[in-house]
Amino acid sequence: MDDIAALRTESANPRTTALDSMPITELLHVMNAEDAGVASAVAQAIPQIARAVELVVAARERSGRLIYAGAGTSGRLGVLDAVECPPTFGTDPGEVIGLIAGGAPALTRSVEGAEDEPHRAAADLAEIGLTAADVVVALAASGRTPYAIGAVRYARSVGAATVGLCCNRRAALSEHVDVGIEIDTGPEVLTGSTRLKAGTAQKMVCNMLSTATMVRTGKVYGNLMVDVNPSNAKLVDRARRIVADATGVDTTAAAALLDAAGGHPKTAIVMQLAGVDAAAARALLERANGFVRTATAAARH
Repeated sequence: MDDIAALRTESANPRTTALDSMPITELLHVMNAEDAGVASAVAQAIPQIARAVELVVAARERSGRLIYAGAGTSGRLGVLDAVECPPTFGTDPGEVIGLIAGGAPALTRSVEGAEDEPHRAAADLAEIGLTAADVVVALAASGRTPYAIGAVRYARSVGAATVGLCCNRRAALSEHVDVGIEIDTGPEVLTGSTRLKAGTAQKMVCNMLSTATMVRTGKVYGNLMVDVNPSNAKLVDRARRIVADATGVDTTAAAALLDAAGGHPKTAIVMQLAGVDAAAARALLERANGFVRTATAAARH
């Protein structure tokens, strides 16, 4: 266990040794001050994050999937990012997948022992039919979780690209992946509680991986989520505003365009900007690999 005790994420934070005797306001200020350093720690790893995005973009171009795998908080963060992609980017649920040690029950209750079994990760990946076209992003705050390491070992055995995301330097996980992302978040406010700064850092990186990938694969026009799935009242309103913002029409006209486009904002936008009907807009988008800017430029020529 000595190697675990030596990890920065497991060490005691000298700024919080009196945590139990601090007034609430002081305690919260200390937590906030510690959290303030997370973004700069993530910034130092942007070159590695960019390489990971390139791997995922390349995978999507060959119809591969982004698959997150982790245990505990790390696993839940991967699942969270995966399940948010379909409503945000209109992806199929099978395009971005989150796997957590212990399976679905581990999302709502602790199944801590599952993280110590690397064979579980191999079985989970085999169950979803992992292929060489896919990318596996293993998340482990410590950088040594057996489930995460088992995931990337299995991924490499089938030829899939691999990324490791952890919060310690010189992590064991990084030795088994194509791209190692190491965010040095340092000792936690509550010693060893990596749901805090380490969890925040991992959430930020997952945000960057999925969002940048979707931007680079045609799911965004300007800064608008033009493939959003308007599956509830809030998202219907957002879809109308997206079409209005992208085309300059008012929301009433945007609603009519959306109706004609079958509720798909991207199609509605191309209809208006290119001056075509829904079928022609879909054809333009298909030829442009889903990129609105490319589709509308093609229509003008």
